[in-house]
Amino acid sequence: MDDIEPTSQTDAWAPSERLMRMALQQAQCAADEGEVPVGAVIVQGQRLVAKAYNQMELLKDPTAHAEILAITQAAAALEDWRLEETVMYVSKEPCPMCAGAIVQARIPIVVWALTDPQRGGAMSLFNMFENPALNHQVQWVSGFLEEDAKKMFQGFFRELREERARKAEITVAARRGASNRRASPQ
Repeated sequence: MDDIEPTSQTDAWAPSERLMRMALQQAQCAADEGEVPVGAVIVQGQRLVAKAYNQMELLKDPTAHAEILAITQAAAALEDWRLEETVMYVSKEPCPMCAGAIVQARIPIVVWALTDPQRGGAMSLFNMFENPALNHQVQWVSGFLEEDAKKMFQGFFRELREERARKAEITVAARRGASNRRASPQ
């Protein structure tokens, strides 16, 4: 895809703010299209090999999560389903389906912004990343740029609730209007 500039020359690995912001940009693309704002990027060394966002509504596909789409892109770019020596950045803790795909793809490190205590498959609800019964374990970093992701998710779901409330008001008003027309003497 693209080469990215190194963030530092230190020996120790540290999560990259620039790469997480790329994942959050992908999440914003999802939100702009009415999708839950999940975005993901995958890098191998300094090479960006995948970027994706949720497209479940667009594709009418329950598996079209950002992480799954990014894994598919990365596997194609690297011509290998084993995504060893890669790092995934994602706006929200992966769900169980995505966590399972990450384990199967052998992605060694995942960094996410927002932990999902209700649906998280990596370590919150299920601990798939460190499950000794699975063939691969994943190192993870949570809460990276969490406030930025939290604001995005809260804004998205607030707008969604407001839109549903507007639609409900219109439906109620339409029913009242229909009831009034039926009740009116002709």
